[in-house]
Amino acid sequence: MVVLRRIARRAVSMIPGGPAGSVLGIHVFHCPDAVGIVAKLSECIASRGGNIHSVDVFVPEKKQVFYSRSEFVFDPARWPRDVVDNDFNKISKLFSAEKSVVRVPDLDPKFKIAVLASKQEHCLMDLLYRWQEGRLPVDISCVISNHQRAPNTHVALFLERHGIPYHHLPTSAENTREAEILELVEDTDFLVLARYMQVLSRRFLESYGKDIINIHHGLLPSFKGGNPSKQAFDAGVKLIGATSHFVTEELDAGPIIEQMVERVSHRDTLKSFAQKSENLEKQCLTQAIKSYCELRVLPYQVNKTVVF
Repeated sequence: MVVLRRIARRAVSMIPGGPAGSVLGIHVFHCPDAVGIVAKLSECIASRGGNIHSVDVFVPEKKQVFYSRSEFVFDPARWPRDVVDNDFNKISKLFSAEKSVVRVPDLDPKFKIAVLASKQEHCLMDLLYRWQEGRLPVDISCVISNHQRAPNTHVALFLERHGIPYHHLPTSAENTREAEILELVEDTDFLVLARYMQVLSRRFLESYGKDIINIHHGLLPSFKGGNPSKQAFDAGVKLIGATSHFVTEELDAGPIIEQMVERVSHRDTLKSFAQKSENLEKQCLTQAIKSYCELRVLPYQVNKTVVF
């Protein structure tokens, strides 16, 4: 059981009520619980002429730990970007924070990512189209795959049209190509596994040292191996889903970011069943990436997350 405090949430569609040139800022905070944290954060923003639009606070029951996520608007002419960081850093030191991050989407660079994919393309193409439409706050540096794609395929043509490099790195039990992958993703902020059907080693995870987001269908662990959709369809399941999570050494067992479910019935064919499953995977992965980029995801305990 937990205690969730939601403070002063107001729907914001476009930064109303702020001066001309105001921008949105996001701040997340994780520290030992103490009296006066919210007051200090509010004072910091207000003293610089900023206006808080929402604050979410989470304090687990019987645990001396505090999580918060704030959205506020401010005028960069009055509160320069570097001063914003300095001000919040002072509060971070005051409360011995484990995490204190500020992001200003209109001023900060987009998150730079690489996408790893295998033969299945539904998640990869969905990400590419959403990126093209400006619905994902990321820059895609490259796509890496252990599957070759002909130059005239829709994926290859899309990547060529947008100048996104495609790296074909076929893998084997003897050579997983992880050293080459590490070179290609060295400058990224995080990785996305869009149905990448290779297991990343502990050495790779330690060497990369940043977050990796994965997606898998919600048919695990009951239906493993080849063609899990057919296995589940033949078993007559009534509920399917998808899970997006951080990658850890334990396969498909990292902290969960997002989960989605949908009902299926006796009226579904194998084709409609599989389409529903793929649609859930696309939606779930997209939402996980958006939540991560909007600083909504914080680590909680050993293998959990707080998602504001």
